[in-house]
Amino acid sequence: QAQLVESGGGLVQPGGSLRLSCAASGFTFSDYWMYWVRQAPGKGLEWVSATNGRGRNTYYADSVKGRFTSSRDNAKNTLYLQMNSLKPEDTAVYYCASATRYSDSVRSRPLEEYDYWGQGTQVTVSS
Repeated sequence: QAQLVESGGGLVQPGGSLRLSCAASGFTFSDYWMYWVRQAPGKGLEWVSATNGRGRNTYYADSVKGRFTSSRDNAKNTLYLQMNSLKPEDTAVYYCASATRYSDSVRSRPLEEYDYWGQGTQVTVSS
């Protein structure tokens, strides 16, 4: 059974850093684009990044470009999100999700329409 499990969230001060991990199992990890999406309190789902199967191409939302870095280790079936220069507006539940392609429609889809998704990890940026 396919599973994605996020970890690494927590409380951090503005300007700080966190590294999220997403461990995948039960499917061929390298066949999928891997996404990070987030949902802030009282707001809708926001796409953060998308990394292709080999990890050679990654796209970022303008709101995180230059501060966040997504990477993957296919040997470990793990996706990462390095978050630097964190801001209070980055506070959200962060989810990893998978899809077989990258497109505008995939970036805007609800979490439950991805092929697989995790349970999320809370990131709180506050002093």
